[in-house]
Amino acid sequence: MTELVRLSKRMSELGLSSRREADEWIARGWVRVDGQVVSELGSKVLPHQKITVERQAAAEQSKRVTILINKPMGYVSGQAEDGYTPAVALIKPENRWEEDPSPEQFHPTQLRSLVPAGRLDIDSVGLLILTQDGRVAKTLIGENTSIEKEYLVRVEYTKEGKLPEADLKKLCFGLWMDGKPLLPAKVRWQNDDQLSFTLKEGRKRQIRRMCDMVGLKVVGLKRVRIGKVKLGDLPTGKWRYLRPDEQF
Repeated sequence: MTELVRLSKRMSELGLSSRREADEWIARGWVRVDGQVVSELGSKVLPHQKITVERQAAAEQSKRVTILINKPMGYVSGQAEDGYTPAVALIKPENRWEEDPSPEQFHPTQLRSLVPAGRLDIDSVGLLILTQDGRVAKTLIGENTSIEKEYLVRVEYTKEGKLPEADLKKLCFGLWMDGKPLLPAKVRWQNDDQLSFTLKEGRKRQIRRMCDMVGLKVVGLKRVRIGKVKLGDLPTGKWRYLRPDEQF
């Protein structure tokens, strides 16, 4: 590898920051390449060159929060649309979980650039991650992410009898969507009317569409885990901070 790459891209590859953060830091003169400050946006580097960031950058990054919310039905995960309220509107002091162990104090500046790291449909509930930290966003929704997401899905079989074992296996592997094969999934019965889905991708309304392909109707969908972070006892409509010891 001897090709020049954009400094911001290289910083993202190294896990130093997101590309957007990198551009901010470069503009502020907080980035050094082989000991020299580089402050011109669009600058390029060779892969072997040493990139360091000033302490101010690390301090600013450490102030960026990541929030877990138990999204209720009827809220959209991203931008407001068609008159529906975005989940970020629930991030206010009165909705903070009383049992949140984090010593972090809420401040309105934490709402700035607080974006969902992934989506959760309006008619789905459960764990949604909102973050100011580009590293977290990249981990959860970057191109090469392989973070597992687990859902509990209540279903009704629309045909005679029970779902055949062969169709359960299809849910695990063998279905196609939008002209592409789905990645292998883990799907198993939790009880007579509830399945557990564990996926490593998140195509639009994926679980509902998968179920439809084998004659199952989804009547309830709740995300309970993203990576190693679980929804746990967080009540519906409440939020808490990601703890320093929690890793996706």
